[in-house]
Amino acid sequence: MPSTYEIRADFDSQSIVVYQAYPEQIALAAIKNQTFEAPFSFTRMTWIKPSFLWLMERSNWAQKSGQEHILAIRISRAGWEKALQEGVLTSPEKRVYSDGQIWRELFEQAKVHIQWDPERSLRGQKLDYSSIQVGISRYLIEEFVREWILEIKDYTPLTRKVHNLCKAGKYEQAKRFLPSEKRYELSDKLKKQIGAS
Repeated sequence: MPSTYEIRADFDSQSIVVYQAYPEQIALAAIKNQTFEAPFSFTRMTWIKPSFLWLMERSNWAQKSGQEHILAIRISRAGWEKALQEGVLTSPEKRVYSDGQIWRELFEQAKVHIQWDPERSLRGQKLDYSSIQVGISRYLIEEFVREWILEIKDYTPLTRKVHNLCKAGKYEQAKRFLPSEKRYELSDKLKKQIGAS
């Protein structure tokens, strides 16, 4: 079983895939232009998630309002690791911060927010280990959009296919279509900073 707090993702030596859910107007433009443009907001935090199934839980398999399209966004590993290096957890976890005041000061200045949430199974059950989500603030969004993004794919058809198989009770078949996610190794310093195992 995976460690309690570890990053699992679809990645190679240069890039990593993160997932987001958007309404049609933003998603179709992003797929066409291979980057984000208005009405995508450059002034609010955008959350990226390397776990496909966690986003399925969050978006209810692309059925929530405003989350009907699932994008697989391949970004540079350099950008991803910069985001992690800038990251501060969204709560004062004792395994990371010795003092709540220290956390508060760091959090108020953070360009990136990091949160660990229970990973999900194909059936939507909470698992005994966590998945990371990374919130990129307005101070880094331009860099994320202009420099980190390498490719944007539409995973909405895949999402519907897997969801329909699950609804039919064909979980083993559905599992074969899931993106391949493996452990993403981090330096000891970065592990400690973001509370990874």
